[in-house]
Amino acid sequence: MAAVLVSGPGAAAAGDDVRDRFVPWKQGATPPLSLKDLDGRGHALAEYRGSVILVNFWATWCEPCQEEMPSLRRLRERLAGQPFAILGVNYGGESEAKVRAFRQRLDIDFPLLLDPGGETPRGWRVRVLPASFLVGRDGRVRYHVIGELDWASDAAVAVVRSLLR
Repeated sequence: MAAVLVSGPGAAAAGDDVRDRFVPWKQGATPPLSLKDLDGRGHALAEYRGSVILVNFWATWCEPCQEEMPSLRRLRERLAGQPFAILGVNYGGESEAKVRAFRQRLDIDFPLLLDPGGETPRGWRVRVLPASFLVGRDGRVRYHVIGELDWASDAAVAVVRSLLR
């Protein structure tokens, strides 16, 4: 499955309202997600019920994904102490070694999940990278965002906080 990369002016032109990038999810039930991280620990979306989860699909070769990752870390810092988590799902079944090197190089401190069979993106209808999904405290996908976003911006943080209430 090939993915398209979205970055630059077409992804979020200066002056665009970031909130317009959050598209309500109308695809029905939340797709399954149960994968292992780099340490072999399993992460199932159901285990996070009661928290807001940002599910981010990315790849090591995706430049917009690389540019977006630091803002995900800053978002997590801004929401410290709140029921919020980020799960990064590697797209394309890349090797554990590549994912480890990516994590170290970008100083990622949230779980990066491996999808060796590369099947998970299909259920989430991921065709463009990066692709992110905000899952509400009730376990339902509320929004999806296509392309790179500054997740630490005040507008993006406000959208996430609205789901924490």
